Amino acid sequence: MQFDMRALPERERYKILTASVTPRPIAWISSQSLDGVRNAAPYSFFNVMGAAPPVVAIGILPHDEQRFKDSARNIIDTGEFVVNLVSNQLAEAMNLTCIDAPADVDELALAELETAPGEVVAAPRILAAPVSLECRNLSSIVTGPRQMVVLGEVVMAHIQDEFVLNPERRHIDTPKLDLVTRLHGAGWYGRQPELFQMERPKWKEWAPEHPDLVAAATRKPD
Repeated sequence: MQFDMRALPERERYKILTASVTPRPIAWISSQSLDGVRNAAPYSFFNVMGAAPPVVAIGILPHDEQRFKDSARNIIDTGEFVVNLVSNQLAEAMNLTCIDAPADVDELALAELETAPGEVVAAPRILAAPVSLECRNLSSIVTGPRQMVVLGEVVMAHIQDEFVLNPERRHIDTPKLDLVTRLHGAGWYGRQPELFQMERPKWKEWAPEHPDLVAAATRKPD
């Protein structure tokens, strides 16, 4: 079945995307307004986009009141934010910060979350988060009415000691982070899935063992 995304209403497009592109990591963004009002909210249109420089991308949809969400407004105004990752232990606190509170309400205080100032940015980080990434706004792209994609350069990474296996080799105990992910439908989240491993094939080893496939796939000169 085909769905012409150009013809569908926004809500229908959203349902198709969130039901098929899953699971998605969650960026629990903490930010601060120019007036010093703190904000926290989770966003699942999120991922890492590079390492030189280290870049994260976050898609921020419009507020229900058809304005920029507070996170977007703070990032535009200050150029700074923190991406906190959400462990299973913090899922309920994260969910509370989804609340449709007025812009002058501090969701971090509502959820009774302890914070600390960033080392490089002014925005606070959530101390209980297993990982917090301090970011500076590298680029903000307005992709629709009050909808934007934020590209943030990670300038400082905080990882709790208990999750660091080898500091010198930068080995992290990823399963132990126990991160939750966003799934399809309203209010559905996932925990750590069952893992499996596949080795990336190497051409010099794979090609001699599959000469027929190589021949069929090799472009012939015109």
